[in-house]
This record gives sequence, C-alpha cells and structure tokens, in this order.
Amino acid sequence: MLLMTQEGEELDSLVRKRIRALRVAQGWSLEELANRANLSQSSLSRIENGRRRLALDQLVILARALDTTLDQLVETAADDVVISPMIDGAHGLMRWPMKGDPGISVVRQRMTEPPPDNPARMRAHPGREWLVVLSGTASLMLGHRRFRIETNQAAEFPTMLPHAIGAEGGPCEILGIFDRDARRGHQYEAGDRAPSGARE
Repeated sequence: MLLMTQEGEELDSLVRKRIRALRVAQGWSLEELANRANLSQSSLSRIENGRRRLALDQLVILARALDTTLDQLVETAADDVVISPMIDGAHGLMRWPMKGDPGISVVRQRMTEPPPDNPARMRAHPGREWLVVLSGTASLMLGHRRFRIETNQAAEFPTMLPHAIGAEGGPCEILGIFDRDARRGHQYEAGDRAPSGARE
C-alpha cells in the first residue's frame, strides 16, 4: 500500500510538472492556458503548484488545451528506455523499433557504393523519409537531382520522388528514419536483396 501511495504521489507530481512545462513551452501565461481550458487562473495555479486535487475531467480539458492527449499527459517512464537494435545480417542493417510511434522505423546502414543515377533504377513509393549521415559523405539522388550530405547533416524528403542513397568518396554510415508508408515501400519481397553498399 505504501508503494502504491508513493507511485501515486510521483505520478501526481510528474503530471503537474508536465502541465507547467507544456504551458511554458508554448509561451503561454497562466491566464492564457486557463482561458483555453475554461478554468480560472487561480485554479490552474493551484493545479500546477499541487494545492488542488487533480480531477480526471480537468486533465482531459487541459490535455486538449495543451495539444496533447491524456495518455501522454499521465504516462510514466517505461522500463524499456534503452532499446537494443535488431540485426538484419542479410542486408547489413540495424533496426530500432520506435515505442512512441510504431509506424516509425529507424535503420542504421554502412554504404560503400554510389547510388544509381538512372531514375529507372530508383525506388518511389508513398511516405516520407529522414536521413542523417553519421560518418563520411552520402549522396542522395532525387529524380535527376543529386544532393551531397556531409557528416552530421540531415535530409528530409517525400519518397514519392524516385530516390536512391549511396556513398560518395568512400564509405559512409547513415541513419534512416521512415514513416509507416516509407518503411513499407523499403521492405524487400522474399528473395529480393538490396544492392550491395547502396540503397534504392
């Protein structure tokens, strides 16, 4: 029972801090958030400072006013904060599942070959992709345009454009982040192998 009480107090304190942090991040005063949530300024102040009980109906209203959800407002730190990669030895990839959005996929890959510059050999599919170069220099082909992406630089692009990624001037290591549609577009059919060192 004591443990439950401690957990409840910790969550209560966390939610109050989160409400204040989200308000401050939006640049809103107590008065502005109170107006958006249809609360009095003094009520909101007491909620943030722990002098008023947190009621579920008020949390729902506050979550909506802060442009978040009740689940996000009350979620606690998960045990699986550190995520281990899944190794795809066949394609030389490391993948990390994203807990916050199961539609997002993260892939780390080492590349040694330049991308094909023929749009007929490039991939196009629904979705959006983000690319971060961890080391070396990557070459991103979007249709007939070529982009040079250096270490610590990133690119974001819609994957409906024919695209291919490879190395430029030596090996490079990249981190690719795909939304649900882009991830689906990059999944290879059984027996289909990715080109060695370059990704289409």
